[in-house]
Amino acid sequence: MTLSYSDTRKKLDQITAEMLGLIRKYDLDAASPFDVIEVARAKITDQSDYIRFLELSLEGRIYGEYGDALQKQIDEQAKAEAAKKLN
Repeated sequence: MTLSYSDTRKKLDQITAEMLGLIRKYDLDAASPFDVIEVARAKITDQSDYIRFLELSLEGRIYGEYGDALQKQIDEQAKAEAAKKLN
């Protein structure tokens, strides 16, 4: 399955919205990104919410890295097209 950059951004926005809901619901206030899982483990009392939090974390990471790779590819293609126009 190949997703466009726009589709990837939409999916990331959905993941972010759902994640923010869980963050607000459980008042997750990690001091650093390295503490997020520990804080979530301590504060999320509903096992299904905790599992969903972990899923969203993983999905966000995957879609984020995919989006970064797509953006890099788009940038490289734009540079190549610009170089062709100069020649």
